[in-house]
Formats: sequence, structure tokens, C-alpha cells
Amino acid sequence: QVQLVESGGGLVQAGGSLRLSCAASGRTFSMYTMGWFRQAPGKEREFVAAISWSGDSTYYADSVKDRFTISRDNAKKTVYLQMNSLKPEDTAAYYCAAADRRQRVGYWTTARTMYDNWGQGTQVTVSS
Repeated sequence: QVQLVESGGGLVQAGGSLRLSCAASGRTFSMYTMGWFRQAPGKEREFVAAISWSGDSTYYADSVKDRFTISRDNAKKTVYLQMNSLKPEDTAAYYCAAADRRQRVGYWTTARTMYDNWGQGTQVTVSS
């Protein structure tokens, strides 16, 4: 089990940047695949990005590719989501999640059911 706490959300103008952090507790953080999801009002939670347990592979939703970057620091037990060129349609609550799987990331990471632990979320609002 790992507990997750997101931070870094806020209000930003379109074209701006934010960096989200997800701090984990638990001794085995480095063994988890980590993902970011988001949920806008009235919509389903959707996949944003994922990173392998070692940090050597990443996977992105097409809607954020080339704008967002996921990274992790296993020593600090933290995963990050750097968001650049933000758009109003990026407005959502952002959640980090942990999957107890040690394999290369790919399409499987887009499924919410693959994740065992979730944070409470942090709100990102992008104004036009």
C-alpha cells in the first residue's frame, strides 16, 4: 500500500505552466508504476500520463503529448507532472495513482482499473 498526496494545482491563464507533485508514503514507492489522471465536471476520469517504476519509460495521452512531462524522484518518493502551454480544456481535478506493476508502460496504463492506490486530487483551472 502507498498513500498519495497531490499538490501544485491552481489558477493559471491559457498558455501558462504549472507543475503538479504527488508525494507518496510507504517503503515500496520505487516499485510502483505511477500515473496521472484528470476529471472535469460531468466527465469521466481520463488518463493523462504514466511513468514506469524505474522512470525509464513514459506514456502520454494524445491530448497532452508534447505539452506535459511526467517524471519521478524515487529518493524523494515523488512523481511530478510538468504542464506547459495550458489550455482551458485542461481544466480538471488531477489525480495521481499507483499501480503495483513493474513493466514497461504502454496502453495498459490508461486503464483506471490497473491502479491500486489513488490520491485525493488537486484542482487545475485554466482561464481563457
